[in-house]
Amino acid sequence: MFSLQKFFGKDEQFFELLEAGARECHSSVQSLKSINANHLGTINLEGFVGPRRKGKQISAQITELLARVSVTALEPEDIETLCFALYKIPKTVEKFAEGCVIGAGELRDIDFSQQISLLEKASDILLGMLKELRRGFDVEKISEMNSRLQDVEGEADKVMLILLKNEVYSRKHDATKVMMLRDLYELLEKVVDRCRDAGNVILHIVLKNS
Repeated sequence: MFSLQKFFGKDEQFFELLEAGARECHSSVQSLKSINANHLGTINLEGFVGPRRKGKQISAQITELLARVSVTALEPEDIETLCFALYKIPKTVEKFAEGCVIGAGELRDIDFSQQISLLEKASDILLGMLKELRRGFDVEKISEMNSRLQDVEGEADKVMLILLKNEVYSRKHDATKVMMLRDLYELLEKVVDRCRDAGNVILHIVLKNS
């Protein structure tokens, strides 16, 4: 099989940075699990600010490296696109956490576990795809992992519809809480979508270079 290590040489740093970005995505999702487990009690935003800041630093490092390296195994545009797709994940997770802090008093009876569980699956698959990409352009493996990621996104869409029906449009909450819930549900849905988008970029890269 084609080896990226041999072809990339000194440019192995790109894969180290991209994988580090995926780990920050995974870390931010793990922080979401702790929030839900504590029933939106005292929320420490540092668990969300940290991954977002590190993701931004990683993006800056990749931009700087692209400016210094004239030849890469991957097209610079593909590296930048994947880098940006990864950065948007912890950034969106942080927005959700901020919303929970603002509305903590109104949200103590709300369970986000279904969406967060799917988001955990999505971030696990995405991190696995980055690790597999680093090993080589295995179209079959990457395609199978991306297919699983698409399945998770589809399941998240179904959960979203159920939550909208049972919580947002059920008339059991006042207008302020309804608006808050809709925004938070949509943010979690958006995070899953961003994981899907990053997976699509990885598949595109593999198909282009295989």
